[in-house]
Amino acid sequence: MIRTRDTDVKHNLKIYFGLLKKYKKGIIGILIAVLIIEFLRVVPKLLFKVFVDEGTKFSDNLITKQVFTEILITLLIVLSLTIIIKTIIHWIKINSINKLEVKLIRNLKTKFFNHILNLSYNFHTSNKTGSLIARLIRGGSAVERMTDVLVFNTFPLLFQVAVVSLSLLYFDALSAIVVVSTVTIFILYSVLILHFQIKYKTIANTIEDTEKANISDFFTNIESIKYFGKESTIITKFKKLSNNTKDSLLKFWNYYRWMDAGQSLIIGTGTILLIYFPTMRFLEGELTLGTIVFIYTIYGNLFGPLFGFIHGIRGFYRSMADFESLFQYGKIDREVQDLPHSKKLKVKKGEIEFKNLTFKYNKRRIFKNFNLKIEKNTKTAIVGHSGSGKSTLVKLLYRLYNLNGGQILIDGRDSRDYKQESLRSELSIVPQECVLFDDTIYNNIKFSKPTAKRKEVRRAIKFSQLDKIINTFPYKEKTIVGERGVKLSGGEKQRVSIARALLANKKILVLDEATSALDSETEHEIQKDLKKLMQGRTSIIIAHRLSTIMTADKIIVLEKGKIVQEGKHKQLIRRKGVYKKLWNLQKGGYIK
Repeated sequence: MIRTRDTDVKHNLKIYFGLLKKYKKGIIGILIAVLIIEFLRVVPKLLFKVFVDEGTKFSDNLITKQVFTEILITLLIVLSLTIIIKTIIHWIKINSINKLEVKLIRNLKTKFFNHILNLSYNFHTSNKTGSLIARLIRGGSAVERMTDVLVFNTFPLLFQVAVVSLSLLYFDALSAIVVVSTVTIFILYSVLILHFQIKYKTIANTIEDTEKANISDFFTNIESIKYFGKESTIITKFKKLSNNTKDSLLKFWNYYRWMDAGQSLIIGTGTILLIYFPTMRFLEGELTLGTIVFIYTIYGNLFGPLFGFIHGIRGFYRSMADFESLFQYGKIDREVQDLPHSKKLKVKKGEIEFKNLTFKYNKRRIFKNFNLKIEKNTKTAIVGHSGSGKSTLVKLLYRLYNLNGGQILIDGRDSRDYKQESLRSELSIVPQECVLFDDTIYNNIKFSKPTAKRKEVRRAIKFSQLDKIINTFPYKEKTIVGERGVKLSGGEKQRVSIARALLANKKILVLDEATSALDSETEHEIQKDLKKLMQGRTSIIIAHRLSTIMTADKIIVLEKGKIVQEGKHKQLIRRKGVYKKLWNLQKGGYIK
């Protein structure tokens, strides 16, 4: 069973009207245009009333042909002016609405894209990308729909009801009461049905998001599906997801049956009453034929705005449901916050110290009172079995998670004293899993230093031994790598990642299994270049392959979040302990 939170209409409207605040003048202009247009809609009905009444007088020989002709010409001139004015104002209104809506869509998407992007690492590891994308795009559409509800559905009806009611009150108060009562009952009934319906729209959104997120997951892992021959399994899973979406949409759409039936009954009853009462007064000589025609035509004038309003209310509830799925992210705060008055970091020495570090991931303790000092311009390797805390240590250095205790010092100052983005921009990394943008090789490398000149990028390409590979490509460094770099091999992607880190040229360098995807010959070549690169820098090397860290100044051996050994390679392989066992197990290969 899918559980959803209640739609927070008040909160959602607060955000929406907060976006509208910036465009007060434009909105007022649009509302004035709507008011004028709705008033002008009544003018042809009034002109037709005059035509019928004066035509009746002419047929009864109460006015001459010349007088009736002059009246007819006057009516045509007024009608022509009305059409011209309405056309011009309508053009201005649509143009203004278009400009307003594109700005609102941009502002909303920018607001929540920025917020989601800045949420902590833990949020992004816990939410599927496909779902985030679906909610962001749907939120943009909801802003357009919500604005259309106000401009095309709500205000036109309010203005039209006001104009029609005042006009009918002048000619026949009872007809005005019938019209207002019919409109009120029609709206209340429709809103009640839509109120019950919104729950199922929210549920349908949640199920649809799950379906989209899984589709994204399936296509992202297409290689695994093909390699293991699991097409049928995935098709079965998708069929179940698709059926869930179908069932939820059917429950949502079924409310329209009650909506249409009730609306038809209310409109029909109102029409019968509006035929009966004015006709009785006409038979008693209290109303003219032109007035009867005016009452019927102006009542018909309400149908368009009335059904438009209900369509708008439907759009309103749909927008609220779409807003809810996106706006709930706005209630999530960054787990890792910048402290007040935090400064920008500029690493000078490159000294790093993990001091009395304590960290739990959910309820699992990774480190407790962990201490490690890395001197400037040294190469420190960190090794250990999977789950020993190697990569977690790097994530904590990058402030991707909050510490439960202790400090991480950079150049003697707590890393929490600096802005997160500033801290991360002063570190350079080749991560274990290299994921690239769907862009050119050149732009992927330049990502780490957008201001870099072409010769700097070319130097990084050559340094990472990437030039030999891209020279075989038809478009050289302009080759598009595909989503997540799918068009490149693992080794080629890792080379791009190394070139990116080289271009960043930072004082602190993190190599998280930087050469793990390379063949032995290429690895040997790159290791020589990396050795040059690490000179004059503080380097942290995370490695499974021990042969890559033999020249490290210090090797830290981790086991269950604790340092069990430390020293140089030659020292450690002579001692009994974890490192020697690992070395004997792999003999230059990988830790199992």
